[in-house]
Amino acid sequence: MRQRIRVAGIVQGVGFRPYVWRLARELDIRGWVRNGPDGVEIQAEGSSGQLANFLERLPKEAPEQAHVEKMVLADCPVEVPGEKEEFVILDSVAGKIHTQIGPDMAVCKDCLTELFDSRDRRYRYAFINCTQCGPRYTLTRSLPYDRSNTSMAAFPLCPDCHREYGAPADRRFHAEPTACSACGPRLEMRDAAGEPIACPDPVAEAVTRLRRGEILAVKGLGGFHLVCDARNPETVMRLRVRKAREEKPFALMLANGASLTGCAKLDEQEAVLLHSQTRPIVLLRKHPDCDARFPGVAPGLAWIGVMLPAQ
Repeated sequence: MRQRIRVAGIVQGVGFRPYVWRLARELDIRGWVRNGPDGVEIQAEGSSGQLANFLERLPKEAPEQAHVEKMVLADCPVEVPGEKEEFVILDSVAGKIHTQIGPDMAVCKDCLTELFDSRDRRYRYAFINCTQCGPRYTLTRSLPYDRSNTSMAAFPLCPDCHREYGAPADRRFHAEPTACSACGPRLEMRDAAGEPIACPDPVAEAVTRLRRGEILAVKGLGGFHLVCDARNPETVMRLRVRKAREEKPFALMLANGASLTGCAKLDEQEAVLLHSQTRPIVLLRKHPDCDARFPGVAPGLAWIGVMLPAQ
């Protein structure tokens, strides 16, 4: 038997095609998968039992960031025996778009491990990502979700990244924003007039300037973060004056959940929300020492907005 399966929902930019490839290979199903204007299209060929198992597991075991809204099935002719021995991933097809792209996602645990591993080739690479994390909506110009339709089209892949990008078993297979320090975008620092500031390490330079009481505009996913040292009341007040924000609270960005000590109280549900990959600002009950540690951030309130870094 052979069936055409059209999968609609958030199924582009979330590692869905590699997932389908792995599932089909596990079940010894032949055929192909590709991105299209309606979402993801699959043709699967096998016995009735194999296909029933495939269709049952397909939505249940999908990647965490995927959302399968519906699957439309149709029978199609069986391929000539022996013509296609395996399941493959085909190039995307264009057309009038009837699908959607997922949101930008915070760096996943696997990428964070690489980011801080001095032996890894992506050590401290600021734009690290894979199929389970990184920018999606922000850099997409059009669908289907292919690198050529994103702002990453201007950065040709180096041989190492190209090998990962083309290997279906790799977690960076068709991770469209994938890159490294050899082929991808790089950090730089500019002054208020937009002129480049020469510095060997923009991150270290940013930390130095924040400690000095300066206010930085950090370009990130979806726009700019205005950043200052929340422990410096003079700098926080200067930011309030510049933003004409006399009393409205600011949000506090912390490195991780452990940084909440002496800042806010966190229950289990709030912890899940805080660490979710969309990295929302979560309103938390203040710790008694919060206002002393972060004066002027959220004055006169029993709650404080807290977020973790999205990238």
